[in-house]
Amino acid sequence: MALHLTWVFGFGLLGNFISCLVCLAPLPTFYRICKKKTSQGFHSIPYVIALFSAMLWLFYALFKEDALLLITINSFTFFMEIGYIFMYLLYATKKDKLSTFKLLLLFNVFGFGLICVLTRFLTQRQKRVQVLGWICMTFSLCVFVAPLFIVRKVIKTKSVEFMPFSLSFFLTLSAVMWFFYGFLKKDQFVAVPNILGLLFGILQMVLYMIYRNSKKVVVVEPKLQLDTSEHVVDLEKLGAAICSEIAIGIPKLNDGGEGIIEDQNAKEKTKKIMKAMDVTNKL
Repeated sequence: MALHLTWVFGFGLLGNFISCLVCLAPLPTFYRICKKKTSQGFHSIPYVIALFSAMLWLFYALFKEDALLLITINSFTFFMEIGYIFMYLLYATKKDKLSTFKLLLLFNVFGFGLICVLTRFLTQRQKRVQVLGWICMTFSLCVFVAPLFIVRKVIKTKSVEFMPFSLSFFLTLSAVMWFFYGFLKKDQFVAVPNILGLLFGILQMVLYMIYRNSKKVVVVEPKLQLDTSEHVVDLEKLGAAICSEIAIGIPKLNDGGEGIIEDQNAKEKTKKIMKAMDVTNKL
């Protein structure tokens, strides 16, 4: 029994440590944001979702017996995500700030508030733990499925620039620790989501090994091109020729001012110019 508790505590402690490292991963990004005083086009939704997840697991751990290690890591995550969101809002554009506030209201105020009210007044203590566990597990499974979009992008572009190996490795390691913590503690709500996290983590690392030395494929949409190599008309030269010969097409009066002298050469040159202009119009 004592050995069992030691293993549970050990995996939980390692899970806390590795999860803290993962949680600190965005620090360089926010250092650049603070230094340049701009959000640089980053999105706030990952931090809002991470904050919502931490709030759910904290609420679950408060009603769960002997869940101190869940409380510690999710408390740390809660305050870190609050800090990230605050820094983001400090330097974000007006449009991004409005979008972030909408997400916070949707997930962290109304969503979390509704869960608190329903589970607090419609369920008893043990039933409440079960309901909160299912909610946390379902949400965690949805979060773990999110990397599939990155996996698809890696396969399509044959580039791993959007999927750093270190992040995939630590996320996989974190999933291993929390799986064994939940398994030994007989907490299915902690163990089951991390099975999926482990599988996706391994998939990401395998893809990294496959595409790490591949050249990035740039997908270019085909454009309609008109082949005019066979019908090239130098309009500049044509215009100069027309201007230099324009006097040829003007009728000339005779000495008495009554008749019109027809110049056969002029007529022929005028016809040639008109043919050239017709060809230009057709092109």
